[in-house]
Amino acid sequence: MGNTRVNYRRKDGRRLTASEYRKRRQKEIILHLTMLASLIILFVATSIFLIHKVTHKKSEPVPAEIVENTATQEMTIIDTVVDDVEIEEENEYLLKSEDSENFFDGYVIEQDENTAYIASEEVQSSYGLLINLDTGKVVASKDGNVRINPASMTKILTLLVAVEHLDDINNTFTMTQAIGDFVYRHDCSAVGFEVGEVVTVKDLLYGTILPSGGDAAMCLAEYIAGSQEAFVDMMNEKLEELGLSDTAHFTNCVGVFDENHYCTLMDMAMILKAAEENSLCHEILNARTYLTTPTTQHPEGLQISNWFLRRIEDKDTNGAVVGAKTGFVNQSGCCGASYQISNDGSHYICVTADAWSSWRCIYDQVDIYKTYTS
Repeated sequence: MGNTRVNYRRKDGRRLTASEYRKRRQKEIILHLTMLASLIILFVATSIFLIHKVTHKKSEPVPAEIVENTATQEMTIIDTVVDDVEIEEENEYLLKSEDSENFFDGYVIEQDENTAYIASEEVQSSYGLLINLDTGKVVASKDGNVRINPASMTKILTLLVAVEHLDDINNTFTMTQAIGDFVYRHDCSAVGFEVGEVVTVKDLLYGTILPSGGDAAMCLAEYIAGSQEAFVDMMNEKLEELGLSDTAHFTNCVGVFDENHYCTLMDMAMILKAAEENSLCHEILNARTYLTTPTTQHPEGLQISNWFLRRIEDKDTNGAVVGAKTGFVNQSGCCGASYQISNDGSHYICVTADAWSSWRCIYDQVDIYKTYTS
């Protein structure tokens, strides 16, 4: 206490005695307690007043005229809701991807005197096309308007149509013998699903794109539409919706060669653009690897890969390729459609066809990106 008392002195500057210090401290304590008690009383009184005011206000009778008018207004509102308002459920699978906000509006591509001809000897594909998705301009082309067979690039549209008609991505479909026979008969690439295997729709979506599974694509078609024929009708309706039906027409959901199964590179660029505008499609097209759900036939699942993305990602393309699908049939050679975000933030789609190998397809697209983007 001696150390505390040094702060208390008389007017003449001398220190207080112990008894004087105690008296002063008692006065200070009494003063503090009095002030605290006053604050508590004030708080309690204010609270009581507010509670009384609110309670009194709620209990006040409402004039009959006001009650009648309110009831009439409420009945009018109820009638309006029942008769005029239609509530629509939001489909989470139709949401646009974040990147799509930067794409040009519409599906009209402008090719003019500023469009470069892809003449480099480094690009050995017979057909090539590069589109700037921010301006809608064809940056470079080599017979980009010539009709080709799209091979397994077809599955980009298969994915898009399936996603747009999904009910639940976690639903399942059982692999059938008929689908297995179709895949074997046409020598299609496959995920490896077995007859009788119960597969989730999500696995079918990824299986359609990453390993280009004909089995997955056929399962999707039957799950969505009941048959491949009915699903192909939906695909052609989508082509018409995109404004591509004059130059594109599909006869199957896999990419099997057929003289009536065709499109141009520009058509395929627009199909990929539409798919990239859908967040779920974008996610799948951008996936490098995926592990399917464990089943009785495959207890550890199936590890599948998009080899185009895995092989091109370490190449210098003046940016990053963040979505792609390849294809091959003898009549169209190795082909591919890819989506790139360049170093300056611009967005591009490149489509090539008729390369003599899958690696040649990759190097051709690398050269096109390197030459015409920044």
